[in-house]
Amino acid sequence: MKINYLKINGFGKLENKEIEMSDKINLIYGNNEAGKSTLLEFISSMFYGVSKNKNKKEISNYEKYKPWKNGDFSGKIIYKLDNNDEYQVYREFSKKNPQIYNKNGEDVSRLFNINKTKGNEFFYEQTKIDEEIFFSTTTITQNQVVLDNNEQQTLTQKIANILSTGEESVSYKKTIEKLNKKLLEEVGTERTTERPINLINSKIKEIERQKENIEIDNYRKEKIEKEINEIEKNIFTKNKKIELIKEIKKHKEKNLLEEEKIKINKNIIEEENNKINNLRNQIKENKKIKKSKNFLLYILLGITIINIILLLLIKNNILGITLGGLIISDLIMVIINYLNNRKNKRVEENNKNKKINEIEIAENNVKNVSKKIEVLEKEAKQKNNSEIQSIKFKYNKEIEEKEIDYLMKLNLVMLDNEIEELEKNVSSENIKLHTNKIDYQNLEENENLTVVLEEKFQRCIQERNELQSLGNSINIAKEAIEKAYNRMKSEITPKFTQNLSLIVEKISKGKYKNVKFIDGEGIIVELENGEYVNANKLSLGTIDQLYLSLRLSAIQEITEEHMPIIMDEAFAYYDEERLTNILKYLNELSNENQIIIFTCTNRESKILEQNNIRYKAIEL
Repeated sequence: MKINYLKINGFGKLENKEIEMSDKINLIYGNNEAGKSTLLEFISSMFYGVSKNKNKKEISNYEKYKPWKNGDFSGKIIYKLDNNDEYQVYREFSKKNPQIYNKNGEDVSRLFNINKTKGNEFFYEQTKIDEEIFFSTTTITQNQVVLDNNEQQTLTQKIANILSTGEESVSYKKTIEKLNKKLLEEVGTERTTERPINLINSKIKEIERQKENIEIDNYRKEKIEKEINEIEKNIFTKNKKIELIKEIKKHKEKNLLEEEKIKINKNIIEEENNKINNLRNQIKENKKIKKSKNFLLYILLGITIINIILLLLIKNNILGITLGGLIISDLIMVIINYLNNRKNKRVEENNKNKKINEIEIAENNVKNVSKKIEVLEKEAKQKNNSEIQSIKFKYNKEIEEKEIDYLMKLNLVMLDNEIEELEKNVSSENIKLHTNKIDYQNLEENENLTVVLEEKFQRCIQERNELQSLGNSINIAKEAIEKAYNRMKSEITPKFTQNLSLIVEKISKGKYKNVKFIDGEGIIVELENGEYVNANKLSLGTIDQLYLSLRLSAIQEITEEHMPIIMDEAFAYYDEERLTNILKYLNELSNENQIIIFTCTNRESKILEQNNIRYKAIEL
């Protein structure tokens, strides 16, 4: 790939500038702060756009390179790929996507993928090089090749990193160590203690233990719940029985009132019957008295008749006088008794009639009261049967009919005893119920704890899964790095070291021939006498050459395109001999790769001219 033309309408301090480039060596000269780094950033931005993200910098590249005077923030680049396809790219940097034209001037922008974040990815599709690789391989700056003696080890490590992993900032050994450390500190293993995975496993075991205890409590809770239900059922049944007995008692008390009414009426009948009997007896007694009175009268009359006969028979005057007196006296008595009997007879007749009337009234009363008793007994029987059926119907679901019949047979005193006994049982059951409910409530609080524990358990399981996932990811990463590392050693590193050896031999004029990378030892270099030495033992200048050679070697491996090699003040600290050697090598390399050198001195131009190396000079 070759960059043919640059047009800068406005980018940072550069404006209204056009630059045509050679396919081989281009020497871009400018004093410090003339805009060399800005031009390098412009080239990259034409391919990848200008980022508006700060990426841990004070300001973004967009703000940094936006023209100060609100000028035209745009530019154009023309380049040709190895297959001779030529493209013109015009970009307004305030817009995400550029306009891309082929050599015929046709807009081919839509032929390439457009990423929502990065925009049109035309240059990546053409070269397979992203922005990060572009700067880390094709572009070499001063601070990447010049290091002081204190940083010699750092540079050697970077070379080893590229040879082992393909990235100068990535060390296989350190990466594995970091992953192992991350695995140990952030996850842990079965053998570790007090690490996240061990702590979370301990938490899970503790929660499982608590859950098991709660399961035991839940079994107890179920048992207590059954007991509570049983006790409540018993209390309900007994309360129903007490209610039943009270109704039976009330029913019996009502029956007693009805029986009392009937009894009163029966007493009335008894009194009336007694009255009738008394009256009838009185009538009989009166008859007897009347008979006795008449009998007495007859006796007196008989004595008087006897005396009269005796008087007629007796001749004695004195005796006759006496008998005569007696006869007169008897006659008087007879007359008096007769008159009295007549009077008493009327009175007794009246009394008798009166008593007969009273008997008739009493008999009627007995008859009426008897009928009333029949009605009362009938009504009481019907009412009694109805109430008994009502009571049985009301309680037959809770209490068996046999027990109801049994209770119906008990008297009031016995019913009171039953109520008293049942109330004692209910009281005892209530105490037991209260105790069980307290136990149940305590266990129910544990059930609420179950929800909390389950939430904790699920969080811990999730945390453990995340830790295991992290551990698996780290192990997968280690496996992937291991595979990549082994592939690098077997396939890519040999190519790197072969190219590196050729480049080093050329730029050192055969002083160093072979470069190898060996696990555990790092980079070793073959000297002219055939001895191999560790790169750490070489001079800083030699290591600089080795590092630059490695970067040039890497460029040949990253893409099938022959990318331009851009060097920004890369030789500021090279001596004349080293600079001459590297420029001669770059001249050879320019047959395939376009060379772009940014410099603020005329050293490069003098050496190029002294060695009759053609180049194009561009002044900013």
